[in-house]
Amino acid sequence: MLRLNEVKLPLDHSEEQLPAAILARLAIPAADLRGFTIYKRSYDARKKSAIVLIYSLDVDVANEAEVLQRLHHDVHLMPSPDTGYKYVADGQALAAHPDFQRPVVIGIGPCGLLAALILAQMGLRPIILERGKIVRERTVDTFGFWRQRKLNPESNVQFGEGGAGTFSDGKLYSQIKDPKHYGRKVLNEFVKAGAPEEIIYVSKPHIGTFRLVKMVESMRENIEALGGEYRFNSKVTDIEIEETADGRQVRGLTLESGEKIATSHVVLAIGHSARDTFEMLYERGVYIEAKPFSIGFRVEHPQSLIDTCRFGPNAGHPILGAADYKLVHHASNGRAVYSFCMCPGGTVVAAASEPGRVVTNGMSQYSRNERNANSAIVVSISPEVDYPGHPLAGIAFQRDLEEKAFHLGGGTYNAPGQLMGDFVAGRASTDFGAVVPSYKPGITLTDLAQILPEFAVTALREAFPAFDKQLKGYFKHDAVLTGLETRTSSPIRIKRRDDTLQSLNTKGLFPAGEGAGYAGGILSAGVDGIKVAEAVALSLAAQQA
Repeated sequence: MLRLNEVKLPLDHSEEQLPAAILARLAIPAADLRGFTIYKRSYDARKKSAIVLIYSLDVDVANEAEVLQRLHHDVHLMPSPDTGYKYVADGQALAAHPDFQRPVVIGIGPCGLLAALILAQMGLRPIILERGKIVRERTVDTFGFWRQRKLNPESNVQFGEGGAGTFSDGKLYSQIKDPKHYGRKVLNEFVKAGAPEEIIYVSKPHIGTFRLVKMVESMRENIEALGGEYRFNSKVTDIEIEETADGRQVRGLTLESGEKIATSHVVLAIGHSARDTFEMLYERGVYIEAKPFSIGFRVEHPQSLIDTCRFGPNAGHPILGAADYKLVHHASNGRAVYSFCMCPGGTVVAAASEPGRVVTNGMSQYSRNERNANSAIVVSISPEVDYPGHPLAGIAFQRDLEEKAFHLGGGTYNAPGQLMGDFVAGRASTDFGAVVPSYKPGITLTDLAQILPEFAVTALREAFPAFDKQLKGYFKHDAVLTGLETRTSSPIRIKRRDDTLQSLNTKGLFPAGEGAGYAGGILSAGVDGIKVAEAVALSLAAQQA
């Protein structure tokens, strides 16, 4: 097979134009084209009236060597890489060893899910511990919070089967380097579990919350059929670490129920909001350091406005779908302001996991057909400047802001909100305009400058008008800002060794995914889960050698 990149065709090209373009690029007769598949499809919308689709194709041709030789100067033509997944160990043989202890995966968000799946596929029969509930019960609790203001601290947007990614746009794109094509493995497993097949090839794939729920259930059934064991409502409250001649070694876990589980291999995929677990690990001496994250608001515009801004006369085209955006502004005070987790045609959701605090996130269904577009607009902060002195200081910083948001919203889990024009002008809002906010339980209009640090307010007030130069129409007076976005990424990093992916100072502990500071989003978290599962298998093999 040959990989042919940068095949460009008009947005409304016919079915016949794609094979014709292949024949023209390769200069071969139709009889020599045996078949092709789309590896990736993206678009170039810089010229709104003439949007172009860009294909990467895997092409099967006669006389492949001759074509490669003749077109050796074409940098967009090459042999197709092998993207098939290869397991690193014979897990069944490892599990048959008399001293074998089953590996444990803590947390079943995207990272833990892929780690558990790979371990199960290798025959290592992992035990999966999830502090929250199965995804269907968790969904009931989450919607109950949104509608009735009843927060379950162990079952919400952050905690429960599927992790925070379940209540999101289900975005499956990432900018990570992926030389081993682990991302392809993630996407293939998602399709097997019920995700739409198009996620394999579209440039910005997404699934949506309702489809994610079914997919997570299907993957659980697969893992269990392969010998994995799920335990829900099983919060880990302690970790047993033995001091050995070779250093600190994990020996087991304690659950909130008092049950102890003996194990020497723990995948720590707890997500970015497991603050009590971070505190426990720090108390047990696991090396943790503070890391940067970002704070800001969710911003809602009419989706139709964003579609027109991005696609002009092609707004609404079925191939393009609901438009997204990516914005960055470097403020004069040295702070970076940028869009994050943009959700086309979605809603702003209540994402609190602790009583007396307000947190927001964004969510879309697969159709992306809700009235508004929303995105986090956030300001970068760092431990060196903004929360120095302690590895867990970022958590305290987040909690302080979230408590302020709770009280400014009225102490009822209403979120504080403000119109964009009023925020930039420095006055409180009293009435909504044409943009109807989507956040439930509700929004209390106020002055959001009261809850963010002055440097963040200054940077955001500068950024919103500046964004209008990048996306004409963005600076809209009655666009709605909803506070507060604080969980953009983990405020800590549980540092690990580059060679074994184990904790820097605790063997047998494999920090993974967003919570450990090694991923940002569903796809990168899934990829990290695969890497860590492989590291566990290799460690088990070395242990038995």
